[in-house]
Amino acid sequence: MTLIKSISGIRGTIGGLAGEALTPLDIVKFTSAYGSWAVKKSGINKIVIGRDARISGEMVSSLVTGTLQGLGIDVIDLGLSTTPTVEVAVPLEKAAGGIILTASHNPKQWNALKLLNDKGEFISDADGKEVLDIAEASDFIYADVDSLGKVTQDDSYLQKHIDLILNLPLVDKEAIKQANFKIAVDCVNSTGGIYVPALLKALGVETIYELYTEPNGHFPHNPEPLPENLTAIAETVKENKADLGIVVDPDVDRLCFVNEDGSMFGEEYTLVAVADYILKHTPGNTVSNLSSTRALRDVTETQNGNYTAAAVGEVNVVNKMKETNAIIGGEGNGGVIYPELHYGRDALVGIALFLTHLAKEKKTISELRKTYPEYYISKNKIELQAGMDIDGLLKQVEEKYKDQPYSTIDGLKIEFGKEWVHLRRSNTEPIIRIYSESTSEAAATALAERLIADMKAILKIS
Repeated sequence: MTLIKSISGIRGTIGGLAGEALTPLDIVKFTSAYGSWAVKKSGINKIVIGRDARISGEMVSSLVTGTLQGLGIDVIDLGLSTTPTVEVAVPLEKAAGGIILTASHNPKQWNALKLLNDKGEFISDADGKEVLDIAEASDFIYADVDSLGKVTQDDSYLQKHIDLILNLPLVDKEAIKQANFKIAVDCVNSTGGIYVPALLKALGVETIYELYTEPNGHFPHNPEPLPENLTAIAETVKENKADLGIVVDPDVDRLCFVNEDGSMFGEEYTLVAVADYILKHTPGNTVSNLSSTRALRDVTETQNGNYTAAAVGEVNVVNKMKETNAIIGGEGNGGVIYPELHYGRDALVGIALFLTHLAKEKKTISELRKTYPEYYISKNKIELQAGMDIDGLLKQVEEKYKDQPYSTIDGLKIEFGKEWVHLRRSNTEPIIRIYSESTSEAAATALAERLIADMKAILKIS
């Protein structure tokens, strides 16, 4: 059983001992800390909640709702929802914050509380630390019987979110309708099964092949949208001669596409394609994290914009986007952040923008993919002994490559022309993650192996 407390929230497996898994006691304790912090920080007595469709969702939601009521906080419960929908709802409801009950792409035994501030954005490192401190000290006071919070069920945000997307100037419903797309969708039996077909119908898509769209939390495959988990939708696309496939994760903040021949568009290229469309119509700057493909930088510079890399983590990307006034950004895991709507990864707005782009380009999706620079990312790791000085090791690697362009804002990233390697320590285990990118899979792997050899030489291990 696992319980991970971090500055962005609390996540863990359901069942087991308190303090060692995501048990009812842990949910109440952490919700109490967050609710107390949010009200004190904002002066507002209202919090929005929503959940994905995982099996434990109803149980976790009941505990969170009751706890917030016990603190004297009113609850706006969106029920089965998505991460971006809750993010949109918080400022519209003028709430103190939001809690999304989802473990994102983790398997069904996991659940989590994702925490938002009053802007509907993930709380900062400093705020997260404050919440953890409040939880550790049990520094919260519950309301008396006459001051308990009220609960309002609100199922209007599915339509509100879709309407906000349809009203975006760069979403062209008519172009999408005219394209007459046939689209297969895989929503892994979570809330995407409600939201994605509804959005597609609102965009004028008439032919939808639905795969795993029943929101019952019984994930038919590993819910992380990686190629090895998407064999069923690849077959569905080919069998039905669909124009493309759309895949989202359980809380609908990650998005990837399947080409008409069943091959993968590549989740790294979701953001690249959407950014290409945005930049062609509204020139500006872009941001992604250090571990994302260089293709975004190439596309941005082609349109005379400036690309900036942020530390890994959505809150870091958002902060860098605000700092550089970026018009589009996100993460290479299929996360699209379009500030015109809100500062959060949103698969729904990504779908609408991508389909507009595809319709206007009048290409097949595989032809569109070929218009972008070809890069491959290799993901590796090196295991170390517990207690080893990882920071010291990275410092020695940095010294070895000090003549190359490099960044130390998040581990160590070194650039070699159009190749790069990113070394990051894990927060939970004694390993260094090694991401490398080049113009071929073999070259990316060779670059990773070169850095692994360097680290082993420094550590004097074989």
